[in-house]
Amino acid sequence: MSGHPRHALRHTIACAALLAVGACSRHTEAPAPSATPPKAAQSTDRSAQGAPRIALAPDGVHIDYRVFGHGEPLVVLIHGWSCDANYWRAQIDDLKASYAVVAVNLAGHGASGRNRKNWTIEAFGADVAAVLAALPEGKVVLVGHSMGGRVALEAARLVPDRVIGIVGADAFSDIGVVRSAADHAAADALIARLQADYIGATREVVAKEFFTKDADPAFARRIADDMALAPPGIAIASLRALLDYDYAPALKAVRVPIIDIESDMHGPVDVARIRRIVPTFRAQIMPGRGHFLMMEDPAGFNARLREAIVAAVKGGT
Repeated sequence: MSGHPRHALRHTIACAALLAVGACSRHTEAPAPSATPPKAAQSTDRSAQGAPRIALAPDGVHIDYRVFGHGEPLVVLIHGWSCDANYWRAQIDDLKASYAVVAVNLAGHGASGRNRKNWTIEAFGADVAAVLAALPEGKVVLVGHSMGGRVALEAARLVPDRVIGIVGADAFSDIGVVRSAADHAAADALIARLQADYIGATREVVAKEFFTKDADPAFARRIADDMALAPPGIAIASLRALLDYDYAPALKAVRVPIIDIESDMHGPVDVARIRRIVPTFRAQIMPGRGHFLMMEDPAGFNARLREAIVAAVKGGT
């Protein structure tokens, strides 16, 4: 976690991007296929166009996921803390004409089961691996926003023969940061605030810390309100796992290109520091965007995501 106080908050409570205007509720159903999808996305298999499927995680939790489109690699979209698979709506619609796209609800999120005892990043990674086991064909690019980036690393450890690349969305700028005593104290204080008033604390912190000064205040409020609807017990346990996550084991095991599409809201990404740990790391910056960059600028984000997928197919070049 970064020593800067705003970085500390960003990387403790950060989650995947929220739905666009009119689709910001975690209770919204998954996007239906368009009435006239591109030819490449046409299929007589309804499940390939967004009908729910279920995989079984190693601890017996049902994991809800949906598949759209056709083509390789298989692009797996992993949401972050207290969000769900619907939050990738703009990316699903853009990618499904070229690739098979999988949107996963991690345990405790969306329509997935909540009967889990240990809410760890490793367990979330196993959720993604369970989905991939149900889709046994094709190479895979994992895409994770914020906490979803760490989940992608854990999933890649479990299916190393299939994953060819990992793409973060404002996910990896804290790799290599040594957390200070002040960072640990700030994390503990945040957990205490959430335990005392999950809804109020979440709404306040998210609205204040994850948007640029030029962001639409109504958009920021919708996101903060939606995140505050998560089950507090699951959300707080998952956040503690995020705070305690150690990158080192996964980064030692994962040998595929890692690209992060980053906001510059809190200053430049220290690419040199990250490359000392991950020599192939690349960052693509979206200037002037906040933490929810894929929703703030879907066209700009999707263009960079497509470039990252192509780079993963080429081996990171």
